[in-house]
Amino acid sequence: MKEIAKDVYFVGVDDREIQLFEGMYKVPCGVTYNSYVIKDVNIAVMDSVDARFGAEWLANIERVTQGRAPDYLIVQHMEPDHSACVAAFAKKYPQAKIVGNVKTLVMLEEYFGEGFPHNRLTVTDGDELTLGKHTLRFVFAPMVHWPEVMFSYDKTNSLLFSADAFGKFGASDTFEGDWTEEARRYYIGIVGKFGVQVRSAISKLAGLKIDTVAPLHGPVLSDGRLGEALKLYSVWSGYQPETEGTLVAHASVYGHTAEAAELLAAELRGRGEKVKVIDLARDDWAECVAQAFRFSKLVVAATTYNGGIFPAAREFINRLAERNYKKRTVAFMENGTWAPVCAKLMRAEFEKCAEISFAQTQVKIRSALSAESRRAVKELAEELVTVK
Repeated sequence: MKEIAKDVYFVGVDDREIQLFEGMYKVPCGVTYNSYVIKDVNIAVMDSVDARFGAEWLANIERVTQGRAPDYLIVQHMEPDHSACVAAFAKKYPQAKIVGNVKTLVMLEEYFGEGFPHNRLTVTDGDELTLGKHTLRFVFAPMVHWPEVMFSYDKTNSLLFSADAFGKFGASDTFEGDWTEEARRYYIGIVGKFGVQVRSAISKLAGLKIDTVAPLHGPVLSDGRLGEALKLYSVWSGYQPETEGTLVAHASVYGHTAEAAELLAAELRGRGEKVKVIDLARDDWAECVAQAFRFSKLVVAATTYNGGIFPAAREFINRLAERNYKKRTVAFMENGTWAPVCAKLMRAEFEKCAEISFAQTQVKIRSALSAESRRAVKELAEELVTVK
């Protein structure tokens, strides 16, 4: 088991079998369930793992502790991919105290039965627990992204155990690769709604020296990668664009709307704009949502369907709204053979979001691109490149 800091060991597991994280998110490269052991005069274990990996996790702990029984299991987050094995731990180590806050302990009883755990330690925001050379300070982080979440700060190592914050998708063999892409998809999908709470939690860490962050998913962060993560979390939690440019998102039935979207992208690139095109009907929905938050401008190109918005585009907009999409410029391209109305309907949905600016130019396609709609595409490109 790898030592990630002085006396702190990784005892987590890889899940390469999972198909959908939280029953929603595609994770083709798997995911980790991270857990850590602090070996000191007293031994503390930080969180457990998914139920399918309980035996492996307990074996990892025993290997690191070399037969010593842990004194504490600190439960920072009650989502079952991190808490499912708490009861198995308590059965194996009945003398160990299960550490959590009031909300944690309520949830433990909900999952494992009234009165569980028998051996418990309730902590409040700012409390400290001394293990010997190591002292842990508990920093409550409610709604990042469940109400009971708390961080634990190892004062000795300047190490923050950050629960689900600063996590990413991917098994351990992906740790040396790019951090940003899957961290963005993870953050926007799972935590994105709670930007205000993320900023509040981070503000509580001000003044603390943090050299290392140990999340519950993905790699331990230190050095340059930690600096990148902190910067991006400031951008993401503030709902600021990460990239100045335009995302062109299309939902096409027979290809004509997609053709118009690609034409717009070409016109924008020809004017020096950074552009990405996504297919809302075929590309991973969580990646589409993450890219919408990444870019400063969004164009939704969709077909009128059953007198409404084509389903893939409608779901995309709903998912943006669920995550507090804001501070962007939005434009529309609509297609309809006899009654195109989806641009009006899409705008109505975006008007429910905060701080959205709308492009004046709207592209209307009657079945397929025409000379008139091609001119409108050029006009929209000209307008978008002037938006900063």
